[in-house]
Parts: sequence; C-alpha cells; structure tokens
Amino acid sequence: MKRYAIAIVVVLMVLSTAWAQETRAGLEVGGGRERFQNLSAEERAKLKERFQNMRERFQNMSEAEREKFIAEMLETIPRWQNMSEAERKKMRAGVREAFGRSGGRPLGREEQLAAIKEIEEQLAKLKAAIEGAERPARGLSRDLSEDERAKLREKSTAAMRQRQTVIRAIEGQLARLRGPGPQIRLEPRASLGQLKAIHELAVKENATQTAGRLEKLIASYQRQPTDRTRDPEQRPLRDRPARREAAPEADSGKKAPAFTLNSFDGITTSLSDYRGKIVVLEWLNFECPYSRYHYDKATTMIDLAKKYKDRNVVWLAVNSTNHTTPQANIEFAAKHKLPYAILDDRSGNVGHAYGAKTTPHMYIINQRGNIVYEGAIDNSPNGKTPPGQELTNYVDVALTALVAGKDVSTKNTKPYGCTVKYPK
Repeated sequence: MKRYAIAIVVVLMVLSTAWAQETRAGLEVGGGRERFQNLSAEERAKLKERFQNMRERFQNMSEAEREKFIAEMLETIPRWQNMSEAERKKMRAGVREAFGRSGGRPLGREEQLAAIKEIEEQLAKLKAAIEGAERPARGLSRDLSEDERAKLREKSTAAMRQRQTVIRAIEGQLARLRGPGPQIRLEPRASLGQLKAIHELAVKENATQTAGRLEKLIASYQRQPTDRTRDPEQRPLRDRPARREAAPEADSGKKAPAFTLNSFDGITTSLSDYRGKIVVLEWLNFECPYSRYHYDKATTMIDLAKKYKDRNVVWLAVNSTNHTTPQANIEFAAKHKLPYAILDDRSGNVGHAYGAKTTPHMYIINQRGNIVYEGAIDNSPNGKTPPGQELTNYVDVALTALVAGKDVSTKNTKPYGCTVKYPK
C-alpha cells in the first residue's frame, strides 16, 4: 500500500512539473495552487483533462510497466532542475508519447479515410496470418524430428509476433480516429465500500491529506443521483415482491469431461475452445462396419454436421482405436471430405472419461458444458430399422430441440456398433 502510494506521488510530481511548464509560458515550476488559480478557465480544463488521462493510463499499466516507469522517473527527478529548456521539452514529449495526450486537433476527413484504409490493410494481414496458422501440419508433432520441431516452433513464434504487430498497428489507428479528449473507461468505478475501507486505512496511518480527499470523494458519491452504473450500496432500496426460487435447469445432465487432443493432421483442439456452443462428439472407427455404414452407404454424420454448421453446433469425431495410424485417418478424412476433425485418442484417456463403449457412440454437449444426450446415432443399425418402427435419428431430434432453445426429450439410448478398441 505504502509502496504504491509512493509510486503515485513520484509519478504525479514529475508529470505535474512537466505539465506546468507546458500549460502557461513564463510560469516557474512548483507554483502549485497559486499558479493554477492564475490560469484561465480553458487552461484549467485542459490541465485537469490531461492530468486525469495520464493518471488513468498509469493505473492501467501492468506491474512491470509501472516498475520500469517509476525507475525512470526516479532517475529523472534529480536531473530536472539542471536540464536545459530543450532537454525539458524533449522529456515532456516523451511523457506525452508514453501516456497519450488529450490535446491536439481531431483528424480531418482525408486523414480519417487514410486511417480507415490502413486499418483495412492491417486487418487483411491479420486475417492472412490467422488463416496461415490454421493450416494443418503434415504430421503429428511427436512424429517430427528435432530440427522439424524447432522449425515449427520458430514458425509459430514468428506468426504470433506478426499478429501482435498488426494488432498494435490497428490499435494505433483507432486511437487516432478517436481523436483528442479523455478515453472512455469501461471498468466499473470503485465501490463506496472500497473507498471507505481505504479511508479507514488512511486515518489509521495518519495520512490526513489522503483521508481528507477520500472524505470529499465519498461525499460526492453520496450526493450523485442513482443510475444503473452506480454501486449497489448507493441504490435506494424499494419494496419488491419476494422472488420465487429459480427452477432447476432442465439440462441437469452431468458435466462433460474437459479434454485437449490433437487431430490426426496436427491441430490442437480443446473442448474449452467451444464454450457457448453445442458440441457433438462421435466415437469413430472406420474399420468398424457400423461406423463405415454411415460414411460409405449413408452420409449420416457429414449431412448432420453440415445441417447444423451455421446454427452454433460443432461436430468432432474421436478415434480411440489403439492401432490406428495418422496417415489412415488423414486419408479417410480426405476421401470423404470431412467438414470436421478426427481427434487422436489412441491412448483411450478421453474415451474412458466419457465412457464410450461402441463405434459409433454419440454425445451431445450443450452451451453450458453439460451432456444432454448420449447413446446411438439412430434406431437403425446398418440401415436395419426394427419392424413396426420408423427411422429416428436421435442426434438430429436432440439438436433440433437445442437450437430452438428447448429441452432434449430423449436423453439416453443404448449405443450399437463395434466395441471401442482401447489399449490393453
């Protein structure tokens, strides 16, 4: 607490000294209250605005950035009085560059169009970088030599740096378009309770000036009218009818086990990547006739994946067959033009976590991460529907309900197919 307070004082000392000389020519450094009172209303407003912007930028710095800036300021303070006017001017320019300056003129029409054009070009670069990074490798990382792995890491690092450079360039152009004036802060203000706690600490440590300022700030909070962004402690309480207890969620299925797997073409996939989406997991073994039927004779899986692709549904195949090879899976995916990845679970860890028994064995995970259906793909193994029944695709029925915001009526069925060939 004391270290942070000292850091703030150091920063404000340097910044206020720099602003003072810049704001009103001919005034000496350190005039404080008297100098401020001699400024015009417009100059006061500009000074306050600059002070607020720079203080907010300092508060939004990371801990490392603060430490670096404070160290620089501590080195600068002893040298300030001995600087020439040209050196001081250069320092003030550096401070404005570091924190952003609220002054200056807004961009003209042509300048705005040029900034937008630059953003569009940078966005195109960013898109190309991301699309390039998503291109699958030719094999799994563990199948590569050490040199190949090093090159792959170097390529990934270079792509990440390129993306960061482009993003910073876009942010710079957006800052120019926003123009002068204070930046809008989206984070909530400190609550009244937090301010009171800090006030109590200041009183305890005999920091009288800090305590006095906090008292004024607390009083101003209490005088302001209530709005939606105000702290809940300041909202007037109204008599409200008692709320009924919320009904339990209809999809009270078990939580889907988290996992991270590589696809057979080298792309890392985690279940957490699809938080907020509906995820279908299909346990696949293309050597099994029951799985093969839905690809060679019927296109059940591919058709369903395409049907719900644009409806917030992600389809993933999982192959837990212990003896399968990456090349065989890559060739199978290419042959059938699969619109989804085949994940490598040859260890069987994910299959055991989910309790997958057969191929195919289907699982549907809703937007909250709960398993809302598990079992067979349909009631027609190898295309043979039981006498007296109509073909029912259980996964299709469940997905139709989910995308419509409804509960899944049939949550469990008995899966059919070959047993999953886990490692022994």
